[in-house]
Amino acid sequence: MRVFPLLVTALLLAGCGGESASAPKPSFPKPAPSTFRGISVPATKAPAIALHDDAGKPVSLASQHGWTLVTFLYTHCPDVCPLIAANLNRALQQVDDVSVLAVSVDPKGDTPAAVRAYVKQKHLVPRFHYLLGTLGQLRPIWARYHVAAQTPGGGVVSHVAYTVLIDPHGKERLIYDAQVKAAMVVHDLRVLMHT
Repeated sequence: MRVFPLLVTALLLAGCGGESASAPKPSFPKPAPSTFRGISVPATKAPAIALHDDAGKPVSLASQHGWTLVTFLYTHCPDVCPLIAANLNRALQQVDDVSVLAVSVDPKGDTPAAVRAYVKQKHLVPRFHYLLGTLGQLRPIWARYHVAAQTPGGGVVSHVAYTVLIDPHGKERLIYDAQVKAAMVVHDLRVLMHT
């Protein structure tokens, strides 16, 4: 049995977009005492990802070398996504042999032009790959990663906001909630790279 979907289920209300200020903040499961800042998950094979970037270049999880952080974002997000992008980008600047695959949760709004502008505005490094696709291409990936994305209106996309760290063998190792910080990721990568 995969524990990963159960942990993602706990994150369902911890996503971005559409949360009211009066809504109670969901609590993220407390990990067992560990040397990691993220939550350790059983090392199971990560679901495949094969999409394209804003230039139309194919990018896949299988083609990544080293460690990979997979997250789910959209360029017009008013709250959580920019913070996740900034923190993961900062982590990439501190550790080599790591890449980010940011899968779009907004196939209509995340046009190649919008992504190019986002990448430029956020100063995303080349190892930060923002992946695009049609709804038909994205929906199966969302399903495999247990990400629900809904557009209730007003350009806001409500979706699960989390990041999974995948090792060089394609195995899921750790997950981080929407509050992921660069220092957490860097710490965990240094521990994992030296064990």
